[in-house]
Amino acid sequence: MSRRLFLFAPLLLAACTPPGPAPLDTVLAGEGGPVTVARIQGSGERSPLEGRQVVVEAVVVAPFGGLGGVFVQSLVADDDPATSEGLFVPRSRDARPRLKAGDHVRITGTVVETGDDGATLTAVEATEIEALGKAPVTPLVLSAAPASAGDWERYEGMLLTLAGPLTVTGNQDLARYGELRVSFDGRLFTPTELAPPGTAAQAIAAENARLMLRLDDGRSARDPDRLWFLPGESLDPSRPLRVGSVLHDVTGVLDQRFGGHRLQLTAPLTRIEQAPRPDAPEVAGDRRIAGFNLLNLFNGDGSGGGFPTTRGAASQADFVRQQAKLVATVQAMDPDLAALMELENDGFGPDSSLAGFVDALNAAGPHDDWRFVDAGQGPGDNAIRVGIIYRASRVAPVGKPAMLAQGPFRDRSRVPLAQAFRAGRGPVFVVVANHFKSKGGCNEAQGGDADRRDGQGCFNASRVESARLLNAWLARDPTGTQPVGHLLIGDFNAYAQEDPMRLLRSQGWQDAFARMKLERPYSFVFEGLSGRLDHALVDAGLAARLRGAAEWHANADEAPAFDYRKGQANDPWRASDHDPLLLGFDLAR
Repeated sequence: MSRRLFLFAPLLLAACTPPGPAPLDTVLAGEGGPVTVARIQGSGERSPLEGRQVVVEAVVVAPFGGLGGVFVQSLVADDDPATSEGLFVPRSRDARPRLKAGDHVRITGTVVETGDDGATLTAVEATEIEALGKAPVTPLVLSAAPASAGDWERYEGMLLTLAGPLTVTGNQDLARYGELRVSFDGRLFTPTELAPPGTAAQAIAAENARLMLRLDDGRSARDPDRLWFLPGESLDPSRPLRVGSVLHDVTGVLDQRFGGHRLQLTAPLTRIEQAPRPDAPEVAGDRRIAGFNLLNLFNGDGSGGGFPTTRGAASQADFVRQQAKLVATVQAMDPDLAALMELENDGFGPDSSLAGFVDALNAAGPHDDWRFVDAGQGPGDNAIRVGIIYRASRVAPVGKPAMLAQGPFRDRSRVPLAQAFRAGRGPVFVVVANHFKSKGGCNEAQGGDADRRDGQGCFNASRVESARLLNAWLARDPTGTQPVGHLLIGDFNAYAQEDPMRLLRSQGWQDAFARMKLERPYSFVFEGLSGRLDHALVDAGLAARLRGAAEWHANADEAPAFDYRKGQANDPWRASDHDPLLLGFDLAR
C-alpha cells in the first residue's frame, strides 16, 4: 500500500516555527539533535530505542484526556512504509503546556512500550515538552485494510481517515465501553461456522483479524454517560446501529491497547447507513415450529418477589420487561409449537417461570390456547432447562415426554426433552428441545474438555458426547410412538462445522437451513463474528415434509442497550442474545 505525504507544509513551518537548537535528523538526544518519530517506532512491534532518552519534534494530532495523553505525529514522513509516523505521549489533564491539535512541539523523554506484551503502544514518557509553534494536521486516508493484521503496526499512533465502506460487525461493547467492531469487507463469520477446525478455519481467522478493527470513544471509562460520536449522542429505535450498518469517512488515531489495535475517534460519525430492522419471517407449510433462547427467564418466586435471581432479572420490573419482549417475539412469529431454552428450572406449578410465560402468552393474545409439556420433573437439575410449548388447537401431544439424563447430560449439557405430537389427522412426529454445554467456564474444563485452541472452545468433548448419546437415544424411539420423523432444535453451543454438528450430520441428520438453501445463516454474534449456535436438524422422515426455514434477526444484530435491562418493553428487539428460528412443515395430513 503506497504512502502519501500527509503532514508538513514547508513554507508554513518556516514561518511559524521558532529557531531550534538543531535541524530534524536521526540523531539521539545528547548526540547533536532530535530523532525522528519513524526511527523511534522502527519497523517491528517494539521500538528499537526502547529505554533510551530521546529528543523528538512532532505535531500534536489529538489530545485524549480520557486516555491520559496525546498522540503526536511526524512533521515529515520518511520513505519507509514499514515505519509508523505516530507516537503516544502520556500526560495528565492539567499538565503544562496545554496541548491542542496542531501544536508543534519538541519532546524530551524516554522511549517506553505500554500495554500488553505482544500488543504494546510505543510512547515517549516526557520530562520536558516545549511548544514551538503550529503545524498542519491532515489524516492519512485508507480505503482498504492492510495486507495482514500485523501490518496495522505501521500506522500506530497516526491520524487516519478510513474511507469505507466499513460494516458494523459487532456492537456488544457499545454501551459498556463506547466501542464498535467494524470490517472492511462486510459481515464476518466465525471460522468454524464456515470450515472445519484446521487449516481452512485458521485462514479465515487470519483474514478476519486483518479485516476487523475496533472503533473506540477515546476514553477508558466504563459505561460512558454519552456516545458522543453518534448522532444524538446515543442509540435510539430509529438509529439502532445494528450489525450490518455501514459507515463512511471515519477519522481517528490508531491506538494499541487492551490486546489489539483500535481507532480512537476524533470526530463524530456523520455518514451512517443504518441496517433496517427486519419484519418477522414467513415460512411455507401448514404448521410452524420455532426455537427460542429466552436469555435466562427467571421469575423470582412467581409472585413478584424473590429478586434478584441467580441468572436472570435483577428486579420484578426487569422481569416484566423481559417477559413482555419475549411475548412480543412469539406473537410476531406466530408459531404453533416452540422449543424453549434457558428457562428457570423451578418445576411446573402455577408459580414456575414456564407456567407464567404460558399464562402471559394467553393473556396477551391473539391466541389463548397455549399449553406447556409437563415433564413431571426437571428436565435435569441444572439451574436452567429446556421446555416445549404448543397451541392446543393446532397440535396435540401423543404419549408422555421422554428425557435423557446420562453422560454429560447429568452435569454439563442440559437434559433434552422429547415429545411426540400430531397435527390434525397427520402422522405422529417428535420434537426434541436441546441445549448443549456452553463454551464458557474453561477454568473448570479438564482432559478432553480443555480448549485445544482449534476454534471450538472448551467442553467440545462434552458436546460431541452429547451429540452421540442424543442420536443413539432417538434411534431407540424413547417416546414409544413410532413417529414419522424427528426434529432436533435448540442451542447446541457449536458452530455449523464443529465436531458435534458434523457428527450428527454424519448420522443422517439434515441441516434444515442448508436443505432450504439459505445463504450464510446466523443466529449469534460474538466479538464481531456471526455464526450459528442454534440449529434445526431433521431426519429423513421430516426432511420430506420441511417447507421452509428462517431466522428472525431481531436479537443478535441488536446492541445490548435495547435488551430488557435498558430498552423498551413490549417490543421484540434484543429479547435475547440469540435469534429465534422458525420452520414450516406439512404435518396435518
